[in-house]
Amino acid sequence: MKFLFYLFSIAVILLLSCTSTNKVLKNEAKSQNNNYNILSLGDSYTIGESVCETCRFPEQLKDSLSNNTKDTSFNLKIVATTGWTTTNLLNGISNENLPNNYDLVTLLIGVNNQYQGKDFSIYEKEFPELVDIAITKAKGDKKRVIVVSIPDYTYTPFGKENTTISSEIDTYNAFAENYCNANNITFVNITDITRNGLEDTDLVASDGLHPSKKAYSLFVERLLPYALEKL
Repeated sequence: MKFLFYLFSIAVILLLSCTSTNKVLKNEAKSQNNNYNILSLGDSYTIGESVCETCRFPEQLKDSLSNNTKDTSFNLKIVATTGWTTTNLLNGISNENLPNNYDLVTLLIGVNNQYQGKDFSIYEKEFPELVDIAITKAKGDKKRVIVVSIPDYTYTPFGKENTTISSEIDTYNAFAENYCNANNITFVNITDITRNGLEDTDLVASDGLHPSKKAYSLFVERLLPYALEKL
């Protein structure tokens, strides 16, 4: 009987030891995975036309994530150029040798389709393609993707509150939001922030057209809770 009790005790000790070792290994693995990669895809609103490099929203988001997490570092890659349409972005991505290991991917695209008078059917075809690419780059996990709504540039000195253009931007945003909702992809609306640009001129950059650092900071306030959930 004593021998059986002895064997039982040894088995318990070994089990606890293995469990403890597994926990240590998991914690060590977690501590080694403190380097997060962010990919931001888009156009002038992503590259931050007319604002400083650290003022654009992907940079501010990276800094906010760093400030809200412990012992972590964040690497940011931006694929965006002022004036890019969905077609341009698709081509731009194909010219990059991007890995499929990003922990977070943001996508903000479409304003230049509208501005350049492209047929809406192009956006209907290419926006889903870009979302699929974003998912692929995000380790194949759509939960790591955030789609951002298109700002409304009519609420600027350049746009002069053109209601027709605003309505067209609404159409683009509605399509993107409906697509994201149907496919369980995070969609964050920041358009209403930019529609305060004529009342609060600090929301508009010095060029009288693009969002300012302040506007991008407000974008990040919306994005940050969703981004933190994805890490």
